[in-house]
Amino acid sequence: MATSTSLKCSSYKKYETRTRNPDPKSSVLLVIDAQNYFSSILKPILPNLLKTIHLCRHANIPIFFTRHRHQSPADYGMLGEWWDNELVMDGTVESQLMPEIEGAVVKKEYEVVEKNTYSAFANTGLYERLTEMGVEEVIVSGVMTNLCCETTARDAFVRGFRVFFSTDATGTVDAELHEATLKNLAYGFAYLVDCQRLENVFSGN
Repeated sequence: MATSTSLKCSSYKKYETRTRNPDPKSSVLLVIDAQNYFSSILKPILPNLLKTIHLCRHANIPIFFTRHRHQSPADYGMLGEWWDNELVMDGTVESQLMPEIEGAVVKKEYEVVEKNTYSAFANTGLYERLTEMGVEEVIVSGVMTNLCCETTARDAFVRGFRVFFSTDATGTVDAELHEATLKNLAYGFAYLVDCQRLENVFSGN
C-alpha cells in the first residue's frame, strides 16, 4: 500500500473555480495518519507536511493528528473485507506516528484522534470537539489523499465545515489517484491550498 506520491498536478486547475483563504481565527489543521505504516508515501511530502504544521502552529491554529489503527475484527468494518491483511493493528510500530512527526511536533498541546475507518469524524468525537471549540474551517493534510484525507474532507463539508485541502502536503500511491481527488474536491467540496499560499496568508502577504 505504499510506493510513491504526487506533488505536481495541473489538470485539476480547470475545476478550481472557487478560491478562498483560511481564517486562522476559526481554523484547525488536521494531519491525517502520519504513521510509520505509510512512511513510503509520507517521505516525499514530509517537507511540505512539516512546513504546513509549522505555519499553522505559528499562526496559532490548533492541530489535530489522527492515528488509524484496529484492535480486533470487531472494529474492522468493511475495511477488513477490502484490505484483508493490510490493516494497521494497534500496538505495532507501524501504527505509531512517524518519528519526524512525533519528535518534532507532537506535544501535550496537540490532540491525537484515534480512528478505525477512513473518516476522522466517524465515531471519534472530533465533530463534537471542533464544535465545542467554535471551529468553522478545517485544513486537511496527510495520507492517503484519495482515501482518509478525501473522506475526511467530504465528511467535514457535509457536517458544515468550510474545507481547505492541501495539494502538496497530502500524498497517495500515484499521481492519477492524487489528481482525481483534487479534481473532485475542487469541483464540489474544498478550497485547494498549498504551502506557498498558506505562508502568504499567514504572513500577511
